[in-house]
Amino acid sequence: MSVAVAPPASPLRDRTYRRLFTAQVVALLGTGLATVALSLLAYDLAERDAGVVLGVALALKMVAYVVVAPVVAGLFQRVERRRLLIAADLTRAACAFAMPFVTHVWQVLVLIFVLNACSAAFTPTFQAAIPDVLPDEERYTRALSLSRVAYELENLVSPALAAAALLVVSFHALFAINGIAFLCSAALVGSIRLPAAAGAARSAAGSGWERVSSGTRRYLRVPRLRALLALDVAVASASAMVIVNTVVFVRDHFGRSSDVDVAIALGAAGVGSMAAALLMPRALRLLGDRATLLAGGAVLPVGLALSATLSGYGALLAVWVLLGIGLALIETPSGRLVQRSVSDGDGPALFAAQFSLSHACWLVTYPVAGVLGSVLGLDAVAWILAGVAAVAAVIAARLWRHPTVAERMPSRGADAVGPA
Repeated sequence: MSVAVAPPASPLRDRTYRRLFTAQVVALLGTGLATVALSLLAYDLAERDAGVVLGVALALKMVAYVVVAPVVAGLFQRVERRRLLIAADLTRAACAFAMPFVTHVWQVLVLIFVLNACSAAFTPTFQAAIPDVLPDEERYTRALSLSRVAYELENLVSPALAAAALLVVSFHALFAINGIAFLCSAALVGSIRLPAAAGAARSAAGSGWERVSSGTRRYLRVPRLRALLALDVAVASASAMVIVNTVVFVRDHFGRSSDVDVAIALGAAGVGSMAAALLMPRALRLLGDRATLLAGGAVLPVGLALSATLSGYGALLAVWVLLGIGLALIETPSGRLVQRSVSDGDGPALFAAQFSLSHACWLVTYPVAGVLGSVLGLDAVAWILAGVAAVAAVIAARLWRHPTVAERMPSRGADAVGPA
């Protein structure tokens, strides 16, 4: 007679994780409101050149993510993680509070760079702390799914909240709300104790450059992480197509002038992503990491190819849902893959390398999707990005030839650089 196995407890039952997750959600919502406010501020300062300002701001954001994350992980390994997270939140709050007082575009760009540099310090540190707070793999996987849902909900909810807030306050107040959100995040992080990263003192040895580059060098030595980087290229290709060209599809291709239609189309990708994220723990139990991620790598080029043959707005929504599913199949379990490769306290460095390298992919694909879409047309750029994603998926499958020997969270140093 079989005995029913009780499902693992929700990660939200853990007090430390619950407060960390709440801090993440609060900060995400505040950032979403500030993103809307930034668009309005750019127009207020630059009017017709607002698009240029926003483009430069987004480029600076990506540069900060690519450059700062490994620097912080390498040079601040001896700093207590909780203090680093709080310092990042407080600095981000200061930048948000300063935004309403700027009078020149260069001031906006400086604040944007500093704010996102702090995010580049905060996010990998936060990500590396979660598996130490939730050492059970099943609960950690559920936590990854919750984080993915939180990101997608922020994309869906923040514009609506911003629109409601703008009915009663000016857009400058949205920056203040963002600052308050960062202060709340800092308070939540300050109310808990985070476990120290094992082996942090050993991993902090060496020259400054060695410490800064150690995470990337270590990352690129692990076959499954090189495969993950290839899949990040596919993710960046699909994300760029959705984020950069949705408005062009809706307004130019299908002649819909309503902002609501654009928002619904962007939300379709979020719905697909959330649905896949919620099913991720079960999928990973049935298929394992390799099959799940490579399935995402197969879905994305198909979705991109279909985006070159769209016949109407309804078809766009369906294809965007498919792309959202493919994105979640790769992005949601990627933290498990990084954590499985942690050895001798290099978790923060590996998560920083993943953060930096994945955003480097976006730094390339965003302008490619925009510029080639304008010059060659959306159908052509869709085929180009589909080809890039397909090649990336094939490379990932060749780099990661076999499933991980033990589909479980290893002890520190176990299964770190093996054949997987």
